[in-house]
Amino acid sequence: MANNAKVPGRSTRSLAHLGPTVLGYSGEGKHGTLPSPRSEGDIISSQHLKAFTFNYLKYATRNFHPDSLIGEGGFGNVYKGRIDEQLLGASRPGSGIMVAVKKLKPEGFQGHKEWLSEVNHLGQLHHLNLVKLYGYCLDGNNLLLVYEYMPKGSLENHLFCRGAQPLSWATRIKVAIGAAQGLTFLHDSKQQVIYRDFKASNILLDLEFNAKLSDFGLAKAGPTGDCSHVSTRVLGTQGYAAPEYIATGRLTTKCDVYSFGVVLLELLSGRRAIDNTKPGVEQNLVEWSRPYLHDRRKLLRIMDTKLAGQYPKRAAYTTAILALQCTSEAKIRPQMAEVLATLELLPTMRHSISGSPYRSERKSALIPTRDRMSVPSSPMTKSPLRHNHHRYSVDRKSMSSFISDISVRSPLASPTILSPMGMKTI
Repeated sequence: MANNAKVPGRSTRSLAHLGPTVLGYSGEGKHGTLPSPRSEGDIISSQHLKAFTFNYLKYATRNFHPDSLIGEGGFGNVYKGRIDEQLLGASRPGSGIMVAVKKLKPEGFQGHKEWLSEVNHLGQLHHLNLVKLYGYCLDGNNLLLVYEYMPKGSLENHLFCRGAQPLSWATRIKVAIGAAQGLTFLHDSKQQVIYRDFKASNILLDLEFNAKLSDFGLAKAGPTGDCSHVSTRVLGTQGYAAPEYIATGRLTTKCDVYSFGVVLLELLSGRRAIDNTKPGVEQNLVEWSRPYLHDRRKLLRIMDTKLAGQYPKRAAYTTAILALQCTSEAKIRPQMAEVLATLELLPTMRHSISGSPYRSERKSALIPTRDRMSVPSSPMTKSPLRHNHHRYSVDRKSMSSFISDISVRSPLASPTILSPMGMKTI
């Protein structure tokens, strides 16, 4: 099993809109702009974060020794080190808690902006499904971040690295639920946060395969007031970015939902969002998988062969339908609260669907347990969840309509996945 630890680090396979950032659009909806950002001084003064010196972190990582290197990304290199839990200072070798230290590459203004964004968001947001930021270093040109260490590495490593032990169906669903809990928390926070770079490499795993979101360098505050979206430069990762965001620069929480749907497809199929080694349409996971998702008999064609058929067929079908809905056009995508509600019921689905798939789903697939909080509104209505330990559910009638709507409408509402043409790598 590949246990090499993966820590927060963004892939360089990102895309940037070639045109200028547009601040207003015609048509339905209103454009939004971010509220006035806090100053750098305000951001780094968070009482929740420790200010480390560069020499402190040099000692903690054995002078950034190559043997301590555990990750590389567009931001810079990441090193394993030890920090004293009580004093939050560098400890002697063999003591203290393990941490991941991300060191900014000296060149590049964008790196500084991402560093500040991470300090800003993780200095204020705390949740079991977000990677904990212990502190930072701002020492001359040296910019570093100190995170909790995630010993099981990234979801990307477990799904795609050669030699990695295959993840079981139960573990895949556990990871999906944890990641959905993190995204739902961000979307339902008092100051809404749009993650903007949700992908398998940014989902990190602890020893029990609990998922935590990492790398908040591209995160943005959501629209305020009666604004429907934030207008911004298009940044993200090819294959995960929502088509309407790429085309217009309009950023909403539905863009994160699309990215989540892509990761669900990766969990189902064991294939990458973009795989240039595949022929033709198979290179794009969303385009290739779409014809198979709404047909329970055809679904087998895209399921990960490493699962060896060891998964509940009804749960797989429900997951496929959910992925289809998440990657459909924005107006019919569910909110993350509804996505989470569906995912949390998957562990109870033990048997294959028999008879009519729609009738079976209506009767039993997504019936909530009694101990969950009831949400009597439509499944397309945003959940009132605000805190970590709350749970979601919807009533039987609402979820039946939801499944039927997904099954019937989604194949006819396929988004146009934009070609990498016109994008550039940064």
